[in-house]
Amino acid sequence: MAGIISTDSIALIVPTLNPQKTWNVLQGNIQQQTYLPRNILIIDSSSDDGFGENLEEIGFSLIQIQRADFNHGGTRQLGVDKFPTAKIIIFLTQDSIPAHATAFDKLLSKFEDPKVGIVYGRQLPRQKAGPIEAHSRHYNYPSESRVRELKDSSDLGIRAAFCSNSFAAYRRTALEAVGGFQENAIFGEDMLVTAKMLKQGWKVAYAADAQVYHSHPYGFRDEFRRSFDIGVFHTQESWLLEQFGKAEGEGLQFVRSEIRYLLKNNKSLLPSALARNFLKYAGYRLGREFKWLPRSIRQQFSMNSGYWR
Repeated sequence: MAGIISTDSIALIVPTLNPQKTWNVLQGNIQQQTYLPRNILIIDSSSDDGFGENLEEIGFSLIQIQRADFNHGGTRQLGVDKFPTAKIIIFLTQDSIPAHATAFDKLLSKFEDPKVGIVYGRQLPRQKAGPIEAHSRHYNYPSESRVRELKDSSDLGIRAAFCSNSFAAYRRTALEAVGGFQENAIFGEDMLVTAKMLKQGWKVAYAADAQVYHSHPYGFRDEFRRSFDIGVFHTQESWLLEQFGKAEGEGLQFVRSEIRYLLKNNKSLLPSALARNFLKYAGYRLGREFKWLPRSIRQQFSMNSGYWR
């Protein structure tokens, strides 16, 4: 990768909020990368767990923002704007732990194709993940790499625009061509940019050999609230569904895959999985109709309650 672009032209941006419990592991795994960006920025949302000390001593920059000012799109764009000469911008979340020392190198190698605008890596389930949590990662992040173009939406539907900023890299020229990240996005700032890039003729690459450990032990309430936000997002950005296809069909495929996985790995979790999927569908449908709900209810239903303030 070093022959393609220098480390001086790459930036790594990590939004954080109270990451102290896992920070030492994340920091160590970042520093062990064989291809380490010179520009590393932490955007912290006013953590109160003691995080933020001594970052400059290890070569990391730090920006503190108010917790209420965090936004998935706007905060990341803030980081992008801090590095106007960076040709490639990598994003991690604080709980995405690089799984091997060549994770960044393998991610960045996909930019050898000059038409690739975005590359995202494979997310493996964390060590203590249960079967339901693990299946979600196996379903969304398969073992085979792939490069997608707009024409693939005829087969893949909305999944053609799938991407995750938990571990992804962007070519600056492609990001700027679509106007950067949306300033105020409740959810899916990565999918929005991906879809816009595809429409402009850029490619999106999935690098299965660039891996991080990242999954969540969502409870029933979390499943509902996350799906509510997705529903809001799809209503606000209705052109996505018009261009790439509705999300319900994709949801049904996920449910079928999950049932097969649990039948093989842990049948006793089937009732829990079915209940979760019911809550996800209910949350999604309510999110699609969010305009009819009072703001106080939207805040209670949303995982990003600060968005509604």
